[in-house]
Amino acid sequence: MSDRTTAPGAAAPGAAAPGTPHRRAPLTLNELRTLVDAGEVHTVAMAFTDMQGRLQGKRFAARFFLDEVAEHGADACDYLLAVDVELNTVDGYALSSWETGYGDFAMRPDLSTLRLTPWQPGTAQVTADLAGHGGHPVAPAPRQLLRRQIARLAEHGLEADIGTELEFLVFRDTYEQAWQGGYRGLTPANLYNVDYSLLGTSRVEPLLSRIRTEMAGAGLVVESAKGECNLGQHEIAFRYTDALTTCDQHSVYKTGAKEIAAQLGCALTFMAKYDQREGNSCHIHLSLRDAVGAPAFAADDGRMTDTMRHFLAGQLVALREFTLLYAPNINSYKRYRPGSFAPTAVAWGRDNRTCAYRVVGHGAGLRMENRVPGGDVNPYLAVAGMIAAGLHGVQQKLDLPAPCLGNAYAVEEYARVPGSLREAADLWAGSELARAAFGDDVVEHYLHMARVEQDAYDSAITDWERYRSFERM
Repeated sequence: MSDRTTAPGAAAPGAAAPGTPHRRAPLTLNELRTLVDAGEVHTVAMAFTDMQGRLQGKRFAARFFLDEVAEHGADACDYLLAVDVELNTVDGYALSSWETGYGDFAMRPDLSTLRLTPWQPGTAQVTADLAGHGGHPVAPAPRQLLRRQIARLAEHGLEADIGTELEFLVFRDTYEQAWQGGYRGLTPANLYNVDYSLLGTSRVEPLLSRIRTEMAGAGLVVESAKGECNLGQHEIAFRYTDALTTCDQHSVYKTGAKEIAAQLGCALTFMAKYDQREGNSCHIHLSLRDAVGAPAFAADDGRMTDTMRHFLAGQLVALREFTLLYAPNINSYKRYRPGSFAPTAVAWGRDNRTCAYRVVGHGAGLRMENRVPGGDVNPYLAVAGMIAAGLHGVQQKLDLPAPCLGNAYAVEEYARVPGSLREAADLWAGSELARAAFGDDVVEHYLHMARVEQDAYDSAITDWERYRSFERM
């Protein structure tokens, strides 16, 4: 569970135009050059986010980055958007294959994302966009997919503010120990529920404080840290900002938190469902601003504007077809159980955590919270899906149904969040809304990703099967 205090939508008038970050770059190119000249920075990591939400890229000598890469970019193999989770090449992608020769695409640094990474001394990092031969953007690339939806939103004179709340489990074991032990018998950092407990969170404060302070040093604005319900479960919240910047920062934070944990001899996981207790969620808060920065969701009398009502109605209409964007893995669907604080009903409510969408805040802070994504979500895909769904609602002027006033888990009339990756993939495949918003090439690309994961899972023999069948069957 999360309890966000700072609200998307409260940006001051005069913010940057829709589709552009409204914050100063964490580190300018001239500042980087000064640090390199002084010998304080020797390495620049340039990365993009892959289909699974992971940072992939290269580390460059800082001087070479300044002399060559900052202006011209660099190449990477296009198979990075056509592999499974383990980076195995798989057939069936139009973008990259043995038939196309597994060529390169260009990584072009977005210098507005240049930042120091304090957990890697002497290192800076920059996020890249991907371009194919001829300079055209790579449509299935998650960051490009989100850029397209931001541009569509800007055509309506709107910009999205986003805040993501990402939960994780901390273990006293190293990543190597966890791997070698088959991820069995791990020791959680807390042995009991520490939701909101200051005593419980103090046990892992050396880790949490490093994450907070070093993410601040990377340009993220830290809000708070709190314990959660599962054993060793915690959450660190960062201040909302525009959609693209939030997703960039989300990826930096997720990778950096793992690296910091490893340096301290422990491990943390963002997997959606580690055990039978509470899963790791990633609640996504969204609000809109107009072209001059004024909130677009709250009317003068405090009620929802028509824009918000239509936008929220679009979320509900598209939710089942877009669940693949919110829950991209086999494990994602293990969260959706009654009474788990993960939603099962396609419903909305005011400050109601049993619903897929929760409306919270007031005035400039009025916003919607998507409670479907887990900690394994790719933020670019999820936010792109929310924008596309909302635009559908606005364009069609969809009516918003009545809110759920009670326990949404118990209301049989509500449609249900898909219960498996297979179901979500089938809904995505048949979605005319997805094809209209993202294009057939994107739909087929991510459908194939889901089919590959489903096939791998269907072919695997698990410990559960061996324990039940080895002797007793």
